[in-house]
Amino acid sequence: MKLVSITQEMGDDPMHVMMRQIMALFDEYQSKETAKHVLRAMRENARQGFWNGSLPPIGYRVVAAEQRGAKVKKRLEIDPFHAETVRSIFRLALGGDGVSGSMGVKAIAAWLNERSIRTRDGGRWGLGAVHQILTRSTYTGRHEFNRRGKDRKLKPKAEAVVVDVPPIIDQATYDAVQAHLQARNPKKVPPRVVSGPTLLTGLIHCAKCGGAMTIRTGKGGQYRYYACSTKARQGPTACTGMSVPMEKLDDLVAKHLEDRLLQPDRLEAILSAVLDRRQEQATRKRAHVADLNKRATETDLRLKRLFDAIENGIADVNDPDLKDRIATLKATRDQAKADAERVAASLGAAGQKSIAPDMLAKFANTARQRMRIEGGGYRREHVRALAQRVEVDVGEVRILGSKSNLLQALIAGAAETKPGAVPSFVPKWCTRLDSNQWPPD
Repeated sequence: MKLVSITQEMGDDPMHVMMRQIMALFDEYQSKETAKHVLRAMRENARQGFWNGSLPPIGYRVVAAEQRGAKVKKRLEIDPFHAETVRSIFRLALGGDGVSGSMGVKAIAAWLNERSIRTRDGGRWGLGAVHQILTRSTYTGRHEFNRRGKDRKLKPKAEAVVVDVPPIIDQATYDAVQAHLQARNPKKVPPRVVSGPTLLTGLIHCAKCGGAMTIRTGKGGQYRYYACSTKARQGPTACTGMSVPMEKLDDLVAKHLEDRLLQPDRLEAILSAVLDRRQEQATRKRAHVADLNKRATETDLRLKRLFDAIENGIADVNDPDLKDRIATLKATRDQAKADAERVAASLGAAGQKSIAPDMLAKFANTARQRMRIEGGGYRREHVRALAQRVEVDVGEVRILGSKSNLLQALIAGAAETKPGAVPSFVPKWCTRLDSNQWPPD
């Protein structure tokens, strides 16, 4: 094979071979210098809060912000069509759809596809797309530019530039979803923690070191204890955690849930704030439906004016720009109508799940009955639907849970369905004053 250059005539003798090698080195150097200057300019553009031109995350769109000479600086703004889809994905990951408990990535993708909620490109949802949304910090209002290199490896944190964008979800929701994903990650949490037969496996932790407590046996398996795994692995210098008889602690946790949590007055007090937030969300959804219907109506009027212009001979029907404009308006109108119908449907479903006093009493009584198994023992899935973390300390046991998960369990119980999957997000609904007092031996 012979290299032929039109602008630079080169021979095959040793001198010309050396010249080609020198020129290649200079070209490579120039390419790297250009890339360095381009990246520096893009970093500065991002530092000023502008978008650098890549495809924005779903839920956002690029708009012109200002003109600087011949260049148009751009920013991100929330795309109302797809932002609601993003919020729905985070909502499903935390609280489920009102029937099931918190949902995983696969269940969310199936839920979206079953309801014909499409991606930005009109395709079906896959696991990767849903997981990318759930793990993208941009939706909290902080987009990190230059976070990864061309090889997709993470760069040092100092090289990343934070760009402020309009938030779609709040930071607390994002953090809760990350904790939820970590708790369901099979690389970090063994499947036996979720599906094992022991009542408090995966829930019980040592209050001193925060480590998990695991089963230990004595007298040839005659006695079983919950013991601090840190102390068992590393000795008492790592943690002085205690061992607790398994049956005794199981009975204590279940009895506290039955006597203190599963009381209608207590449930109403705990869930009042959650119900207030549900009402606020319903109000925002109604406003969102009105905005979407308004957008669909305005788009219909624009289409009518275009068709009138074509009929009156003002516009040329063969104009390609006109065809593109009509197609864009139709897509905007159809998407607005579809989004309005979806939000209205979710609003109607939420309205059917309003919590009444008789529902609280029925749920409390039914849950107390279903928690226990005839002949002794407990139904593990019912206990885990009510409590998501148990911390054992000297003299006390602290039971923690999620208000949103409690509400979902209540709704599921009212519908006579099985409580949802074991949740992972554990904000406190039971404070230290409500904790069990572990009696000294």
